[in-house]
Order: sequence, then C-alpha cells, then structure tokens
Amino acid sequence: MYELYYWPGIPGRGEFIRLALEDAGADYIDVGQRDGAGAVARSLYDDTTGPPFAPPALRIDGIGMVSQVANILRVTGHDLGLASDNAAEDAFCHGLQLTLSDFVAEIHDTHHPLGPDLYYEDQTSEAKHRAALFRASRLPKFLSYFEQVTATNTAAPWLVGADATTADLSLFQILAGLRYAFPTAMASLNDAIPNLNTLHDAVAARPGIAAYLVSDRRQPFNQHGIFRQYPELDGDSSPARDDDACNLA
Repeated sequence: MYELYYWPGIPGRGEFIRLALEDAGADYIDVGQRDGAGAVARSLYDDTTGPPFAPPALRIDGIGMVSQVANILRVTGHDLGLASDNAAEDAFCHGLQLTLSDFVAEIHDTHHPLGPDLYYEDQTSEAKHRAALFRASRLPKFLSYFEQVTATNTAAPWLVGADATTADLSLFQILAGLRYAFPTAMASLNDAIPNLNTLHDAVAARPGIAAYLVSDRRQPFNQHGIFRQYPELDGDSSPARDDDACNLA
C-alpha cells in the first residue's frame, strides 16, 4: 500500500509519482485528492522519524515517509517494475531522473523567476525575459540531450535499458506539459526530437498509462501548477492572463 501526499487540483510534481503507480497498477491512496490540502499538510508532519520539507511525499509500508521525486522513484522503481536490474543502468537512470528534476525547476521558473511567494502579475516582466532565454537556450539544450540519450540506446524508444523506467514516464509528463505551456516553441523544435516524440507516444500507449489518462484521476494542466499556459511567455505579444494564483507546484 502506498499513500501519496500532494496538493489537490494540480498535477504538479506529484504527477511523476502518480504515473509510476498507475503504470504498475499499484494499490495507492491519493490523500490530497481524497481528503483535501489540509489533510496533506497535517499528515506530512506526524511522522517523527523525519518530516519532508514539502510535498510530494509517499508513505510506503515497511519504510515510512519518503520525499523528493527522484528519491521516491528510486525507492519504488524496482517494486513497480520500472527500474533496471543492471546496476550501471540503474545508476544512469537515477542521474537522468535528477536531470529531469533540474529541467522541471527551470520550467517552473519561467513564470515565477522571482520566487513562488509572488503572484505572476508581480513578476511578469522578469518572467518574459526568463522565458525568452529559456526558449532560446535551455529548452533546446535539455531536449537535445534527452534526444541524444534515446538515440544511443539500442532499445529505443526508452532512455536506458530494454524496458521503460520511471525516467521515461517522467519525461513523458514533461513533454506533455511543455506542449501545453509552450506550444509554439515546441512546434518549432518538433522535427529535432523525433525520438522524444516516439517515447511520448510509447508511454501514452502503455496499458496502465492509457487507462489513467482517460480517467478522472488524471488532473488536467492548469494555471496553478508547474506548466502554465501564458501566451506571452511562448513568444506571443498578447497580455498576461488575469486568472493567476500564487504558486503551489
């Protein structure tokens, strides 16, 4: 049994954990979705063995509370059938997961470059500048790296080894989120990432993921998570939206 603790109403970083659990058909409870944000806040800190800094966290039978996306996925990957039994491949996969965490942080900071305690409207000018640099440099750099990784794996479309790992599922979520948040930028890079497009579709077709994507458990991207659709950050000159909220991702 697994208990996932993450804020309700947004995919956020919790989605990387959900995808792994759903792919494996694991028995889990999404505490935030079931009981609300208050239950997440209260429950996270009732374990005296060491509370996490922030969600997501996963309570695992026999282990207790585990925090940080890459750490959670490394702890659960083998039990969920999403990790290689080869030690070198497993270590490389964990490095990929950490790199994906860096990528997520940079994506988030395109709309909150001055920090999560300010509204988007309080840092729009800085966000436009940060997003322009992201589109020009960081986005193609990260995507080209992962494109190269898949190209060198003889068992493509996966990143490492012969089967899908947690890193593949996480990269799927990032690609889906980028298509939502930066449709113009992603369209301009589409021809340069054929392997990543294949990986995205291969993950979406996995039985557990396919069933999850059409279920009510899959939360849509919105303006309150990591991936936000502000046209002006995608190179559009339209004014900023006015339905923003403080960052919860």
